[in-house]
Amino acid sequence: MEVRTLGVVGCGLMGSGIAEVAAVAGFDVVAVKATAGAVSSAVARVEQSLDRAVAKGKLAPQARDAAQARITFTGDFEALSSCELVVESTIESLSSKKRVLAEIERALPATGILATNTSALPLAELAGALLRPERFLGLHFFSPVPAMKLVEVAALESTLGEVIDAAVAAVERMGKAPTRTRQEPGYVVNRLLVPYLCQAIEMLEQGVGHASDIDQAMKLGCGHPLGPLALSDLIGLDVVFAMAQSLSAELRDRRFRAPSLLRRLVLAGQVGKKAGVGLYDYRGGQPVENAEISASVRSLEAIAG
Repeated sequence: MEVRTLGVVGCGLMGSGIAEVAAVAGFDVVAVKATAGAVSSAVARVEQSLDRAVAKGKLAPQARDAAQARITFTGDFEALSSCELVVESTIESLSSKKRVLAEIERALPATGILATNTSALPLAELAGALLRPERFLGLHFFSPVPAMKLVEVAALESTLGEVIDAAVAAVERMGKAPTRTRQEPGYVVNRLLVPYLCQAIEMLEQGVGHASDIDQAMKLGCGHPLGPLALSDLIGLDVVFAMAQSLSAELRDRRFRAPSLLRRLVLAGQVGKKAGVGLYDYRGGQPVENAEISASVRSLEAIAG
């Protein structure tokens, strides 16, 4: 089976990114805003991202215009009836995702493929909300979607081979590299990444070093392009926290325990770059360390010194 029209449910950073790369690749795209309110913010997010690609010389103006014309933004799930494949990319909540996935399935034709962008929530539990679990799988994109090449493809034992093949072909057409993995919590990347991020945040909280020190150590010592704290802010501390909670519950391993600093920042709405402040403060010209966290580190240094 061939995917010609691709649906995306959820128009946040991830969902908008998936819609954008699919449209650039030539798919007709139906982008459904899963929450109440106008779709104007989602439209603007995609347009701004495409404009940046043009400004950087990565996309021709004509290709940008064609991609924009291929995307239909709506709040109506019934618009998904024309889709061969729909990718759900909504909030990382098991109960919420099960409700949204069931609503998508009702709108899809019987031959449609349904995918979830989660990596932390168990596929088997999500599939329990569906009438056709054999047409369900995980397609885990990475942020920022236009720049990141990897897509983890995870299937249930019941997922049909033709469904997996069609999904892999769609991912490749988007210019992404599909990597197949078992339906284990966290798949490959987040199973390794979440403990790393949580340990870095815990080290910051303990006063082992300032945020810039910890990030520079990993950039220069391990050759990472981005330190773990800056990466956490880019992903979104709310997303890191949700992944840590889910993986901790699934795997019952303390390595996935969310540090108290992470919890406090999320509760305060300081969830990273998208909020203007997280482990770093982005509200000025250049990112600087969050002053409240720096003050805590100085206090610890004074006690230790």
